Amino acid sequence: MSVAEVRHKAVAASTEWNAEAKNRRNGSPTPVDELFGCDVFSQRTMRQRLPKEAYQRLMRTIQRGEPLDVAVADVVAAAMKDWAIERGATHYTHWFQPLTGLTAEKHDSLVVPDGEGGMLYALSGGDLCQGEPDASSFPSGGLRATFEARGYTAWDATSPAFLTRGENNVTLCIPTAFVSWTGAALDKKTPLLRSMDALSAQAMRILKLFGTDKGVSRVYTTVGAEQEYFLVDRNLYFARPDLLTCDRTLFGARPPKGQQLEDHYFGAIPARVLAFMAEAETELYRVGVPVKTRHNEVAPGQYEIAPLFENSNVACDHQMMLMETLKRVAPRFGLQVILHEKPFAGINGSGKHNNWSMSTDTGVNLLDPQDETHTNMQFMIFLCAVIRAVDLHADLLRASIASASNDHRLGANEAPPAIISIFLGDMLTDLVEQLEAGAPQRTLKGGELDLGARTLPQLPRHSGDRNRTSPFAFTGSKFEFRAVGSSATAAWPNTVINTIVAESLEYLATQLETAIRSGADLATAAKELLRDVVRRHKRIIFNGDNYAKEWYAEAERRELPHLRNTVDAVPVMTSRKSAALFKQFKVLDESELESRANIFIEKYTKQLQIEAETMALIGRTRILPAAWAHQEQVADSIAAAQSVGVDCAAQRQTLEAFSSLLNRFNAALESLVTAADDAAGHDGDAFAHARHMRDAVLPRMQELRTIGDELECRVSAELWPMPTYRDLLFIK
Repeated sequence: MSVAEVRHKAVAASTEWNAEAKNRRNGSPTPVDELFGCDVFSQRTMRQRLPKEAYQRLMRTIQRGEPLDVAVADVVAAAMKDWAIERGATHYTHWFQPLTGLTAEKHDSLVVPDGEGGMLYALSGGDLCQGEPDASSFPSGGLRATFEARGYTAWDATSPAFLTRGENNVTLCIPTAFVSWTGAALDKKTPLLRSMDALSAQAMRILKLFGTDKGVSRVYTTVGAEQEYFLVDRNLYFARPDLLTCDRTLFGARPPKGQQLEDHYFGAIPARVLAFMAEAETELYRVGVPVKTRHNEVAPGQYEIAPLFENSNVACDHQMMLMETLKRVAPRFGLQVILHEKPFAGINGSGKHNNWSMSTDTGVNLLDPQDETHTNMQFMIFLCAVIRAVDLHADLLRASIASASNDHRLGANEAPPAIISIFLGDMLTDLVEQLEAGAPQRTLKGGELDLGARTLPQLPRHSGDRNRTSPFAFTGSKFEFRAVGSSATAAWPNTVINTIVAESLEYLATQLETAIRSGADLATAAKELLRDVVRRHKRIIFNGDNYAKEWYAEAERRELPHLRNTVDAVPVMTSRKSAALFKQFKVLDESELESRANIFIEKYTKQLQIEAETMALIGRTRILPAAWAHQEQVADSIAAAQSVGVDCAAQRQTLEAFSSLLNRFNAALESLVTAADDAAGHDGDAFAHARHMRDAVLPRMQELRTIGDELECRVSAELWPMPTYRDLLFIK
């Protein structure tokens, strides 16, 4: 099929969408309050279906973090099975998150023979609590040999089971942890849960010191992860081998109109896109994902969906469900979701803004400044714990969001730089400065905004503006980690944040407890301690423009780490400091931590290798033939004109320039192939291999792309072998 035919098919799809989906939309929609959580084995459902004693014992695990009482597993399994089959389920799966960064599932039937020639439904407590998928084909980073296949999944009762629905199937999904036969964590969930336990234990020490622990049994970290993504027409997507294989374009000239007019951001959502969003939200509501916001993002073809805050573990599970749902629903509308951080050059890429806070199990947000913040010394303790944590472990925090795809965004004046710093805003900065000078005496107020028109309301104004360039910004009652990649799982960055803050809370709690035992009163001890913390760690606070060139020089003066890419960042994970941190709080042992570094750097290398090979294939089999055909057409046209006496000097110059460009493209292509082939010589050293890909292959890919994009601007549109950015970015 020619590109012209693909374009025609895409235009047709834009008016047809999906007939079945349109029919569903024409019916009366179910009210959201009736729909929400209907496919979740939720706390409300468990209270209705479980015996009172079993329910209470299970709730002590879910709400208080008490060890799981295995004795209740059979009771829960029976109730869960009955609930699932009533809703059409025929299979169940232990749904887990291996170190691929995706989710995994192995489906088992809920139906078993009854011994009399018939069948019956069954799900035992053992089936619920433990599964045994083959672990040999998942990345382990050296934790185990590939022939060692045994791995275990373990029921995570704190994240509710849910149903996934296909065209003719319903599956019961049971969130689980995934570990090896030795108990080593092979997933993203296990370290996250460990880090939440670590932070809770240290935060409770602080609450106990202030006497605010009454009725509190646990401190949770909470997360709300905003998700940016692109949509393209599915027909055009399949006509782009780079999008299909790499989830990003490896060639593509910028169109005359991109995001220059800034007219897409918060603009009217195209009808087909809005229909897709509504259906995706409906499916997310069914499985209890509390999505709140939808809108156009900055780049054409780019959109965002954002949920409300939840317990970090549940939020990270829901984040994976959200990405999978977007991918699954889009084809019904002739669309394809692209989650890559930088699918199109020259326009903004996508991130996942990770809004993080701490909250008691009684619902108190520990990062809420409240009205007279200068009198809230407990808040200042938690705030300064975060400041200290980010300063001490800025390099590890940077490493937590490192990937080949995110390298395209960070520091590109569309996302935070690779230098980690904290934005506090005017009010908190003023309080921190007061702390350093002595005791805080005032809290800055924002006042009200008079908009100058009698019919408009007086607006309450925040005490300071926001800073969209900061990688770690305080935004009212939470910190927004803006550097997380759009395709990444949120679990790993949150594991790191939880662990580094746990370490700071442990330090502050120990210092305060020691001072009080020595006879100091809490208020005096807290002020002295926080003054010292501010003086030592205020270098991490920066409220200015993180995109400005001056900031890079200033950050260097402050001796803040600047890890420009994944190859520079990942080794931080295996440093002595990082290993001691994770070991101290029993989040990861040294081998588990090293395995993750190995996996991340191996994925970086493999991703670039795939992109280089795909680029070479497109260059050889698509761009070169199209360019040769164009060259031949121009040459034939010149020859025909000359045969009748037309002066073709200008045309000959154009042809010669084009031929020179074509020769450069061919040379750059062969140079890339050679560099990619040379990478095989580093197979024994993962980091040497990665450095070769960064230093030798990636620059050649960029050079080839530059020339290829120039060819696109010169080759006849009828001959160009792929849909262009103009085709892809503007959905009808």
